[in-house]
Amino acid sequence: MIIDRLDRYIARNVLGAIIVVQVVLLGLDLVITYINDLGDVEGDYGAFQVLLYLLMRLPWRFYQYAPVGVLIGALIGLGSMASSNELTVMRAAGRSLVRILWGVMKPIILVIVVVLAIAEFVSPRTEQFASAWRLEQMQGEGAVLTERGGWQREGDSFYRFGAIRADDTVLDLTRYRFEGKTLREATSARRAVWRDDRWELEDVAVTRFLEARTEVERHETLGWETAMTPDQLDRLLRDVESQAPSELWAYARYLRDQGQQATQPLLYFWQKMLMPLTMASLVLVAASFVFGPLRTVAAGTRVFYGVITGLVFKYLQDLLGPASTVFGFSPAWAVLAPTLLCAGVGFYLLRRTG
Repeated sequence: MIIDRLDRYIARNVLGAIIVVQVVLLGLDLVITYINDLGDVEGDYGAFQVLLYLLMRLPWRFYQYAPVGVLIGALIGLGSMASSNELTVMRAAGRSLVRILWGVMKPIILVIVVVLAIAEFVSPRTEQFASAWRLEQMQGEGAVLTERGGWQREGDSFYRFGAIRADDTVLDLTRYRFEGKTLREATSARRAVWRDDRWELEDVAVTRFLEARTEVERHETLGWETAMTPDQLDRLLRDVESQAPSELWAYARYLRDQGQQATQPLLYFWQKMLMPLTMASLVLVAASFVFGPLRTVAAGTRVFYGVITGLVFKYLQDLLGPASTVFGFSPAWAVLAPTLLCAGVGFYLLRRTG
């Protein structure tokens, strides 16, 4: 019973600190981003609409700041108990370091479940809705869902898409069909509309490249035979980083089926799926700081070192991500390497303290 009470006490301190840190980080980010985005005021998109747009994006921001929030929160929660000698009393009473760490990990499991649920079910929807709502406020109804286009290969054809609207209408579509390395046909359409589970091109111009001449045909409407659905095109044109793990896996599989590299979607997929290991390794580092070299320093110093550690971890992951494309190793290792490094450092420092 006493052991359970100690676990609950440790969990309550650590979880409370994580929540406070997360609220502070989100608050600071909201204020800074709001001031910066006031320059985008346009049409019906005023200062109040800017605030609403940023509030819609809070689930995504929560997910982004979760690892740093866990690291700093664990440092503050354990550090406050260390400063009041509570951890010393626990260890003197026979509480092992492993048992204390298990008490710290219990609230982290809850945080991990919440973060993964947000990454899969909440943030992809809120990001998509927020982007569409913002652009509709700025441009009116039927606004373009994304401001960037994209390229896609399917079989012997290469497609360029201008954008996709909220009503599943593709704008400014161009198709280049090859035979080997020879361009045989170029098709451009003002838009493609999804009707009755099939695509229909509108205002179409088809240019055929023959041996000694070219032929041009124009059509008001023309059927478009493709395996791509509106959902797949939405994934292509939407920011890959904000997509759900299941969407990223489906997108990566689709790219592989088309003979293309899927490094970027797989990188973000593994970042989301290995989030539990990432957070656990950061908690180990935080615990090693409190029980090890930083046990006698002020709380502000611990937070400073926690921020530095979080930044180094993030920059290392950001560096290894592109490196996986250049050197051809699995994106999973780009995520695992910093995680294992943090875990190794944490275990080493904790082992030194006994």
